[in-house]
Amino acid sequence: MKDVSELFWNASTEEIKRGYIFSDQEDAYVCLVCGKSFTKGIIYREDETFYEAEKFASRHIAAEHGSMFHYLLNLNKKLTGLTDLQKQLLGFFHDGLSDKEIVGALGGGSTSTIRNHRFTMREREKQAKVYLALMGLLDQRPDAGKAPSFIAVPKSATVLDERFAITEQENEQFLKLYFSEGIDGPLNKFPKKEKRKIAILRQLATRFEADRKYTEKEVNEVLKEAWHDYVTIRRYLIEYGFMKRHDDGSAYWVTR
Repeated sequence: MKDVSELFWNASTEEIKRGYIFSDQEDAYVCLVCGKSFTKGIIYREDETFYEAEKFASRHIAAEHGSMFHYLLNLNKKLTGLTDLQKQLLGFFHDGLSDKEIVGALGGGSTSTIRNHRFTMREREKQAKVYLALMGLLDQRPDAGKAPSFIAVPKSATVLDERFAITEQENEQFLKLYFSEGIDGPLNKFPKKEKRKIAILRQLATRFEADRKYTEKEVNEVLKEAWHDYVTIRRYLIEYGFMKRHDDGSAYWVTR
């Protein structure tokens, strides 16, 4: 299966809204949040009720990830482009609060200010539609295939700048350079340059199962096979958003 972030960014707006896509490769419905798949034609059971695969994928989204609205709203602000106030207001709008109720919830302000925010966000929606149309037309050009394609940015990325501007060709070159025995083997060395570092970390993250939580010892055992300084690798995986952990270090998990 493709990287979950790659599936996510390649999905249509409607697919992102519902939280899953249909993968022809797997003949299954795949969750865009965690990558779990539900094979078409298989009947899934929940308590005493049976569901077809697509319906069960929808129920999985609600049960495991809550609403897609709140999942998307809580993505890194570098990915949403929203300020904390804008995210808070969108949450209030989603919950159906009136302008007066929002003023009360914010502890101040005026209803006219809230109305202005509503207007501004609707105008931003129009701008986004025009931008999507422009990019879609750009992709339809006969020479569109000549433009470089970039690796997918993790949805949990803590930074979003030129460090992630890695083409697929560059990524392949980096992996061949630093994994001379193959991508499942050890590193020759760990790069200092940021783009190369991210490419290596991205690959190392695939050595962990997407739907499993690991102890620190288990994480170390996996990383030891790639590089002797596994503590540094572990720290970078968390720092760059490829992995998360509980504050007390009791569990680690990848965030594809």
